[in-house]
Amino acid sequence: MNAALILAGGQGTRLGGADKAFLPLGGQPLIAHVLARLAPQVTHIAISANGDAARFAAFGLPVLADAQTGRGPLAGVAAGLAWAATLGATALLTVPVDTPFIPHDLLTRLHPAPNAAVYAGRQHHLVALWPVGFLPVLQRFLAAPGAYRVRDALALCRAGQVAFPAPADPFMNLNTPDDLAAARRLF
Repeated sequence: MNAALILAGGQGTRLGGADKAFLPLGGQPLIAHVLARLAPQVTHIAISANGDAARFAAFGLPVLADAQTGRGPLAGVAAGLAWAATLGATALLTVPVDTPFIPHDLLTRLHPAPNAAVYAGRQHHLVALWPVGFLPVLQRFLAAPGAYRVRDALALCRAGQVAFPAPADPFMNLNTPDDLAAARRLF
């Protein structure tokens, strides 16, 4: 059984505070693009987001709030790992909601956990396959004072790096209006 988590809890500050999940691309919100690429790869999908979960009701997926605030996306990863454990999954695939071009074989290529995606020598920390058994270690990491960097958590679980050669970055993050314009041109 495979589980995936769409990380949709960012503030969208460089996009004027926009809820990135609902930014339009090709007539559909970004989350719809990520779902279309993830759904054939996994058995279960959840969304990591804080605030009003009802905004995601149309997608019919569980919405997981962060158990710990102020821990950034790793709090979402921890909530996702706990959810995946209840399903009996052994690994959790995480993908940011603003990466609409993820590969159709992402899970297969990142398997077995732990691994993170790399494009052109750059690791995309949140495009990763996490072992569910890493949850207690991650919880201790998040309970201690620190910077809570995703790359540090990946190092802690000894994640490998998997290269994804492609003509364009399949993990392009849409963080700015220019990024969104570039994605619209690619689309």
